[in-house]
Amino acid sequence: MNASLIIGHANPGSFSHAMAESATSVLNRLGWSVYAYDLYGEKFDPVLREAEAANFTSTDPLVEQHCIEITDADLILIFHPNWWGQPPAILKGWIDRVLRPGVGYNYEDGSPAEEPVGLLKAQAALVFNTSNTPWERELAIFGNPLETLWKNCVFGFCGVTRFDRRVFGPMAGATPAQRTAWLAEVRSVVEQYASIHPTRMPQCLRKS
Repeated sequence: MNASLIIGHANPGSFSHAMAESATSVLNRLGWSVYAYDLYGEKFDPVLREAEAANFTSTDPLVEQHCIEITDADLILIFHPNWWGQPPAILKGWIDRVLRPGVGYNYEDGSPAEEPVGLLKAQAALVFNTSNTPWERELAIFGNPLETLWKNCVFGFCGVTRFDRRVFGPMAGATPAQRTAWLAEVRSVVEQYASIHPTRMPQCLRKS
């Protein structure tokens, strides 16, 4: 079983990285092969340039490697902070360049006017976010845009229907005990999904 793990945070000492390390330890213990990518660490170029505008291929070998490995993933895990209700730009660029036609989705007749067909074989996608916005304010004022983005616009569009997202915070002022508990929750969620045969994965273990 293969897991694709994507980190979008500039600080290698961030809680996003700590969550990714905790998830990786669980996957390794359960015998999964892990494709782990620190987008900032590998200097992933998020810009979709004119020469790549058709978006069916890239001359960037790193992009092509990501494309190959995301199509081989049985489980996808994303780790990033909530910036302005969006992922960091480097992660948005990863979506633009990697989840392209022929990799993430296709149109049966080649026309965007038709219903897209999701191509990813992953049985589930897990997204772990950090935030400094209290959860009640996130829902009441901002409407939880990251949930719609990842669940519907990205993974639902690409054919991954089993989805779970967790949000941890506010990070500012979080105590060591809180951080320890949050990492334990990350490990628990990953273990529950990674321990279940793909055909029996739950639709959602718990909504955030």
